[in-house]
Amino acid sequence: MELKKKIIFSVTSDLTYDQRMQKICRSLSNAGYDIELVGRERKSSDVLNNEPFKQTRLKCRFTKGKLFYMEYNIRLFSYLRNQDFDAACAIDLDTIMAVYFAKKSNNIKLVYDAHEYFTEVPEVVRRKLIQNIWKWVERTFVPKFDLAYTVSPAIAELFSKKYNKKFDIILNTPVLESETLDKVNTKESTLLYQGALNEGRGLENLIEAMQGVNAKLLLAGEGDLSKELRDLVKRLNLENKVQFLGYVKPYELKRLTELSTIGINLLENKGLSYYYSLSNKFFDYIHAGLPQVCIDFPEYRKINDAFDVALLTKDCSIDEIKKAVQRLLSDQELYTRLQKNCEVCSEKLNWQNEEKKLVDFYNELLR
Repeated sequence: MELKKKIIFSVTSDLTYDQRMQKICRSLSNAGYDIELVGRERKSSDVLNNEPFKQTRLKCRFTKGKLFYMEYNIRLFSYLRNQDFDAACAIDLDTIMAVYFAKKSNNIKLVYDAHEYFTEVPEVVRRKLIQNIWKWVERTFVPKFDLAYTVSPAIAELFSKKYNKKFDIILNTPVLESETLDKVNTKESTLLYQGALNEGRGLENLIEAMQGVNAKLLLAGEGDLSKELRDLVKRLNLENKVQFLGYVKPYELKRLTELSTIGINLLENKGLSYYYSLSNKFFDYIHAGLPQVCIDFPEYRKINDAFDVALLTKDCSIDEIKKAVQRLLSDQELYTRLQKNCEVCSEKLNWQNEEKKLVDFYNELLR
């Protein structure tokens, strides 16, 4: 019997909460590949889910910053050099060096999966020295990889022109479910933000806007601003209206999303990564039949022009957020129309369709 082709994926995230990588690895495992996903282990890491692919966690002494990235890449390189595989995929720039140097022969294929425009995220853009280092990493290693793909048509076009190299597009869409759970009718409306609590996501203004909104805000995730945002909630005496849920497992997050009233997807124009993004939360809200307040950036606008699933806001100002949320809460006709359009959109933009492109991509690479 012919041995399965082995593909190793490398991330710096906690495997339990990485929805995109779980979907990718499940799909390729189901397509007949031997899949391993390698990530980090935090002190707070939960027990790994049972999956049809191998999962490996690497422990690091450092948890953030330059020392973490250096240590993680050294540990990742040491691990990969002792493994046999037919292809290795680096997820974003923070694993690309270890994956490249772990290549043992010309028969091994290297893939780059850009979940974002790494050198253009706000945390990097505002630190020019750090940005220049990551730009060097990008221009040095990305051209050396055999194939590449990313999550947004605009980012794919930017990379393709920059490196004269084709970037395929694998949208970060959810699996289309045959049925969605019924919403529980409650008197209290709930706004849901899912994702990292990081700079440039309009979270400070979103919290301040809650002072004038008759609803509850749920924040599902953690990040660099976790403490600062919690302090802001206390300072504004909003503990009864704003709830921090911490990290939420994907299956729990799906249920939470379906039970919410409005999804929140706000970004500030602090770098091309955000400006040309197509976040997983945008599609998660759509698949949950959840009308959303969404920033009016190009890729979101294109989809909204086609399907009308969101109320777009020109910026992340307190007044704009408050106005958009209050309109969705008060205009039942608008809300119902967006809700119905979400169902139409999910029939077109779903993981079943993206999965076919993904499997074809690796079949072509490893044939």
